[in-house]
Amino acid sequence: MKEFIEFIARALVDNPDSVEVKEISGDRTTVFELRVGEGDLGKVIGKGGKTARATRTLLGAVAAKQGKRAVLEIVE
Repeated sequence: MKEFIEFIARALVDNPDSVEVKEISGDRTTVFELRVGEGDLGKVIGKGGKTARATRTLLGAVAAKQGKRAVLEIVE
């Protein structure tokens, strides 16, 4: 899932080399911390948060198929 998040974020931002995803796994939940470069936060979140919401929905669906819960945190 980490690679999936990186792929989506790199396609959205102006500086794809600055995209970094940190994965923190627990028994039932995995937290993904997405860091983007300065000025790219708005591109990852999208207008009205629609892009971030769609990414979180897809991530949640993939995690549910694996019997887990996934949380995506987006930081600049």
